[in-house]
Amino acid sequence: MKTFIIGITGGVGGQAARKLRARGDDVSGLIRRPEQQAELAKFGAEGRRGDLTELTPEALAELMGPVDVVLFSAGSGGGDMQATTAIDGDGVVKAIEAAAIAGVARFVLVSVFPEAWRDRDEGEGFEHYIRVKKGADVALTRSDLDWVILRPAALLDHPGRGSIILGPAEIHDEVSRADVAATLAEIIHQPGISRQILELSTGDVPIPDAVAANVHRETP
Repeated sequence: MKTFIIGITGGVGGQAARKLRARGDDVSGLIRRPEQQAELAKFGAEGRRGDLTELTPEALAELMGPVDVVLFSAGSGGGDMQATTAIDGDGVVKAIEAAAIAGVARFVLVSVFPEAWRDRDEGEGFEHYIRVKKGADVALTRSDLDWVILRPAALLDHPGRGSIILGPAEIHDEVSRADVAATLAEIIHQPGISRQILELSTGDVPIPDAVAANVHRETP
């Protein structure tokens, strides 16, 4: 498999890159700083320089090259509203267009639970973040791509458990970034999961079994 990751230097994207490389996959991704190339090269991934907010869809498609899957795990974190719009919203739309131009059929998007932190007053910046993330989900589902949207619960930096709960509707709780990355690697290798929205949280089902249980499409 050849995967291009937007967000390859992030907490989830970086770990997903390592897990895909451990499977023997070719992994490349979008970086902004030249020193990040050396960091990725340490585990056999390739960094391709460009700024998501400045690239045209055509230029981004050229950076993607001939890959099997685009994984979009970049995010602003829900702080500055302008950055949220540029990365979590416009950035996803641009990546969708670039994937179509590059002939990459499969697109996996890391999103967010729509009800995340509804019990808290997180402010207008976070509310904007939730609206933009939902808009990006809608844009992807209306595309012609072979898409998967993964909505993880609140992200933790704890070591992975190797077990999760995964389904079309789950309760928003918490989950480690390591387990999200492992789930993404499994989904990328499971073509039977297609045009589905899956929600992810900590649970007791081994990750490969949880992913297999959500296969809806038979593959050759």
